[in-house]
Amino acid sequence: MNLYFQLFISFLQIGALSFGGGYAAMPLIQQQVVTLHGWLSLSEFTDLITISQMTPGPIAINSATFVGTRVGGFFGALCATIGCILPSCLLVSLLAWAYLKYRDLSIIQDVLSSLRPAVIAMIASAGFSILVSILWPQGMSSLSALVQNANLRGFLIFLGALVLLIRLRMNPIHVMVLSGAAEVLCQTALRLIEG
Repeated sequence: MNLYFQLFISFLQIGALSFGGGYAAMPLIQQQVVTLHGWLSLSEFTDLITISQMTPGPIAINSATFVGTRVGGFFGALCATIGCILPSCLLVSLLAWAYLKYRDLSIIQDVLSSLRPAVIAMIASAGFSILVSILWPQGMSSLSALVQNANLRGFLIFLGALVLLIRLRMNPIHVMVLSGAAEVLCQTALRLIEG
């Protein structure tokens, strides 16, 4: 199958099934990009999520553009991005028409409210998967590996970011910048100690 067509179809599926926004799309993106096609490793996928959060725009579209560029250059990015946005454009146009026509029906409100728990579960699943890949990059094959393979620096940065976000209600962009700076400082300190 042609690479451009594969990119288009993969991100068409992501665009068509990622109800609930960007965070809900993460498990779908991971399944297509990492598991099914192997276009990115899990570590590269984590970097992709970080880059997608630091750039303006929806995470799914940023991911499509990034993966498309990495795998197929400019035309790969174009195919993946079009595949990602096409279902939304069509579906939102149809839903806008239907909602304006039938917005007073209680069944519409019931369907919308029943989707919320599924969206939260998808976001939690993606977050947990990324957290595990950061904290245990070599895997958790046994109980001893759980302790030995733990990324202590990543865990401390995660806890610090969590405190800044929840307790101090800091802007997420500032937390990302501080987290990146903390990693650079840790790496620099380790090089100075080793050198």
